[in-house]
Amino acid sequence: SSSLTEVTVFVKRLRRKTDLSNMAKTMRTVLNSNSKVTVLRSDLHAVIDQGFLDVPGNLFHMKFRNLDELQNNVELKCLNDLMSLLAPSTDIRVLLNCVSSNLQAFVIQPSRSKEEFRKVASDFQLRWNFLLTAVSKALTLNYADSFG
Repeated sequence: SSSLTEVTVFVKRLRRKTDLSNMAKTMRTVLNSNSKVTVLRSDLHAVIDQGFLDVPGNLFHMKFRNLDELQNNVELKCLNDLMSLLAPSTDIRVLLNCVSSNLQAFVIQPSRSKEEFRKVASDFQLRWNFLLTAVSKALTLNYADSFG
């Protein structure tokens, strides 16, 4: 019961931080346009593959081509999974299910106690926010067509 409470709090916190309803509205517009999805995918791959993510440490200097390293980096795996699903007319629920599945597999299930769950969840949330901030910054600074 207390585990379920912790999971619920974590999910609510993630929803607040990412503002899923606004993201869903924006993504529906993007996902309904073949050209916008193509440009977005291209821009995302460019900022990641070309090393434009300006974040201290080696966390963001990995290439997605190295699957072993990717498996050790949950937030990069989550982003890669989302990017692989990006296609024109992708239902936003598919993307949300992807995030949900990854959270279940990498954050919720591995936690053996309430304290461990809190640590794993807060670590993931912090790194996920850093990653999304770094991607947004890279898209902005590189005048990516898809940004904005």
